[in-house]
Amino acid sequence: LAPNRTVVALSGPGVETINAREHPPGYFGRRRTSRVMRTRRQRLAAVALTACVLLAGCTGGATTAGDAAGPDRSIEVTADGEASGAPDRATVLVAVESTGPDARAVRDELAAADDALRTALFDRGLTEDDVRTERYDVRQRRAREPSTGRDDPPYVGTHVYALALDDVDAVGDVIDVAIRAGADRVERVQFGLTAARETAVRERALTDAMDGARGQADVLASHANLTITGVHTVSTTNVRTTPYRGTGLEAEAAGESGGPTTGVEPGDVDVSVTVRVVFAAEPT
Repeated sequence: LAPNRTVVALSGPGVETINAREHPPGYFGRRRTSRVMRTRRQRLAAVALTACVLLAGCTGGATTAGDAAGPDRSIEVTADGEASGAPDRATVLVAVESTGPDARAVRDELAAADDALRTALFDRGLTEDDVRTERYDVRQRRAREPSTGRDDPPYVGTHVYALALDDVDAVGDVIDVAIRAGADRVERVQFGLTAARETAVRERALTDAMDGARGQADVLASHANLTITGVHTVSTTNVRTTPYRGTGLEAEAAGESGGPTTGVEPGDVDVSVTVRVVFAAEPT
């Protein structure tokens, strides 16, 4: 036999022998299958590695492009804006007071005064929706309360009404009607804006704030060798509507002859806003 020749001999039924070593049936078939599967796994691993390299190359390119473009430049400012408008609505607070020996007596007197006051106001043109209760209380006087020097009744009651008016010029006349009908005190007169007019005034305040913000940004940009190119973000804060209020008004009932009428001059209603603006900028 040649020296490098492999001898295969059968030593028993169903058993293969190679170089005097015994192997079970199908041994060589399984070896071939194992080699094929190993080759496939190696090829798949190579493909996966190539894909990872390609993806890494793409990502690195995007990052490099972003770095080459340079950082974004911006200027952030905060500005206030204000606007005023003539009021077109008013709220008048009037109070009816009563005293008595007990809570029931005070309640009955307040109820009678309520009927008289509402009747007079409705005759003047107000509706039920225009007249509402702001505060109502009946209580016993406390020992430390100041005394008038007379024999003060032990119980006191107060009914405060809020009268809503769409005609600001009618405030004085309504006060006179309420006083003649039994109101004892005018607590406050407040002038405000209807929703439509408040929206218009607020828009003017926002315009004022944005103009101020742009002016600040232009000054900052000129000192930093930058040019404003646009706006990144805008936000508003502290939107406030300040009504005009008259407090501590003293009203006295006019006599049967009519007497002088109450005159109330309304003031403007102020609306203020604050804006925060981030402007985009680039080198000049």
